[in-house]
Amino acid sequence: MTELISHIYQDYVGHWIIQSNEEHSVGVAKLASRFAGEFVMSEWGKVLGQLHDKGKESHAFQQHIKKESGYEPDIKVCGNYNHAFIGGVLARKLYGKSADIFFVNQIVSHHTGLHDYDEIEGILNQDIPAEVNINIGKEKLNVPAFKIQTNDFHHLARMMFSCLVDADFLDTEAFMDKESSMLRRNKATIYDLLPLLENKLKDLKAKADNSNVNAIRNQVQQQCIKMADTEIGFYSLTVPTGGGKTLSSLVWAMKHAIRNGQKRIIIAIPYTSIIVQTASVLRSIFGEENVLEHHSNVDPEHIKDERLQEKMKLATENWDYPIIVTTNVQLFESIFSNKPSVCRKLHNIVNSVVILDEVQTLPMDYLQPVVDSLKTYYKLFNVSFLFTTASQPVLSGLIEGCNPKAAFRGIDHITEIIPREFKLHDKLRRVKLSINNEGRTYDEVAEMLSKHKRVLCIVNTRRDARDLYARLPQEGITLHLSKMMCPAHISETLDKLKKALKDDTNEVIRVVSTQLIEAGVDLDFPVVYRQEAGLDSVLQAAGRCNREGKNGLSTTYVFSLSKEHNLPRGDMQAANNARLSLGAAIDWFAPDVMTSYFKQIYCRKECFDVKNMKHYLYNPKEICFATAAKEFQMVEDNGINVVVCWRNSFELIQQLLEKGPSYILIKKLSKYIVNITKTDFKTLLDMGVISEKKEGLFVVDYKQQYDEHIGLCIDNNWANEVLIQ
Repeated sequence: MTELISHIYQDYVGHWIIQSNEEHSVGVAKLASRFAGEFVMSEWGKVLGQLHDKGKESHAFQQHIKKESGYEPDIKVCGNYNHAFIGGVLARKLYGKSADIFFVNQIVSHHTGLHDYDEIEGILNQDIPAEVNINIGKEKLNVPAFKIQTNDFHHLARMMFSCLVDADFLDTEAFMDKESSMLRRNKATIYDLLPLLENKLKDLKAKADNSNVNAIRNQVQQQCIKMADTEIGFYSLTVPTGGGKTLSSLVWAMKHAIRNGQKRIIIAIPYTSIIVQTASVLRSIFGEENVLEHHSNVDPEHIKDERLQEKMKLATENWDYPIIVTTNVQLFESIFSNKPSVCRKLHNIVNSVVILDEVQTLPMDYLQPVVDSLKTYYKLFNVSFLFTTASQPVLSGLIEGCNPKAAFRGIDHITEIIPREFKLHDKLRRVKLSINNEGRTYDEVAEMLSKHKRVLCIVNTRRDARDLYARLPQEGITLHLSKMMCPAHISETLDKLKKALKDDTNEVIRVVSTQLIEAGVDLDFPVVYRQEAGLDSVLQAAGRCNREGKNGLSTTYVFSLSKEHNLPRGDMQAANNARLSLGAAIDWFAPDVMTSYFKQIYCRKECFDVKNMKHYLYNPKEICFATAAKEFQMVEDNGINVVVCWRNSFELIQQLLEKGPSYILIKKLSKYIVNITKTDFKTLLDMGVISEKKEGLFVVDYKQQYDEHIGLCIDNNWANEVLIQ
């Protein structure tokens, strides 16, 4: 009998190397079974592996692969060579229509992405070619021990899909690209890495002075160690800014993971600026080879070893790493995705500890599907969650909006690691709030800022940052930070700022920034100004004030720019109104006040599921995977990315045009991208300063359009320059 080909390549001496379809199916079944075994469904994973490529037995596919590979370039391909539907038809015959959700959709979709339920019948309505062997045994499937509710099914189905597609990718890679496959091996475990963290903590403690702040940080750390010896579940770590949450949460997570046999730590963070900082700290403790940094602006150049660089690239595909630092967007959009390349990583979230840092930033428009997904991952996949923040939101009990239809059941119980009697909000009180709701102009606020030698001012929009910065006296070190600057420019400015703050000879340091500096960035100013906003944002800004407690009780001033314009409608205005509704004579830093604040925000919300994920995903018989994935975008992609002129960005563009795109080149180029509104894009296009180098690759060619202080300018600098000449 002629060997049925699954994959084929020609080696360096011209010999054809064949992986048979039986070898590939057995290999994928073995891996998928192991992956699904992590949540006690190994037999189900085995079935997926066995059936997924049965269609490759067809004459049409065999002809196709021989022709495309060059093995038999002149062979004629007769008939439909698409193979995925055949395994789906067999799964339906063997396990019935009830198997569609866990077997059929996964198999027919393993190259394209999970389909909506109403597309499946059309895919299966094809005949199996006579040459395909359909005499296969039916596996005895175990019934999972966990109790599945209607809103759990889509997550379990997607997890089965993850097991299949990652197994398929990995087995194919092991045959076709042995070098890459080898790079995936030899990873450290959490147990191996814990001593490195413990040594770092001992070292920091030995070097720390005997300040009150350091004593509290040590108290927090010891409490985290004590509370790590607990069952898998939901936990919160509510510590005021500067209380040492990052390392304390990590030591809790690692000890908790070892105690419960969990395999990895995933740290999800809302802002890339914090991720870069956090990942840098973790790499210094655990080494480059043990920390995976996965987000859109990750810089591959920090890894000098090319082999390790390639290893990191491979790891971003499926998160098979002991410690992962990523964004909330990357985590949750993966959890709701339908694409094979994105879903690969999901099975590696099973048996993990997930730290959701700055958890108050979870978007309220998606709060119900997000919270429901956390509950499912805890219940079905043995995931522990730790919510860390200075401003803990309300995520448990009944979460109610402004109408009865908005209400949903949150998490049953969240265990707070820090006892109330610690009273950290009192012990770490280094700041008071001075709130003035009277409207100000840019000139008036600039005048107030100019009275301080060292001051940080945080505003709500890019426009406010630009217009306020323009009015400050250009003396000493005066800096602007906003997303009109590319990531590389922002990083350089933050580095410059951190160094400047450590140098006492720098008498004048004034900074105007958008919220990108608000959370998690380690900066310490004697005075902070914050434009009116929600209480959580105000307290985050206050966390940049007198961080080390060396100035007694400092002040964070809250001001309004209502003489210039009102706050943008929507979430920003609602959050500010929720803060205003709390009154004035209260302790803004008390945890109970934060609880009241979030309840005030919630009661203003008409819906916690704006894209109606319940409709698309919560009926097990009518799950719309593709539609839900398209709709679930935590950050609405309403803007357009443009490459700006900063450092060597134009050299990278030239390389891309000459050599074509590559993973490393695209990652390097992402440091020089600014996302702008469609209106601003049209303005620049009309000015003639933007060109499309390749499809979808827009470049701001005119160098003077990018200012070294404020980033991309939308004003017509070219016309101004012509007039001046």
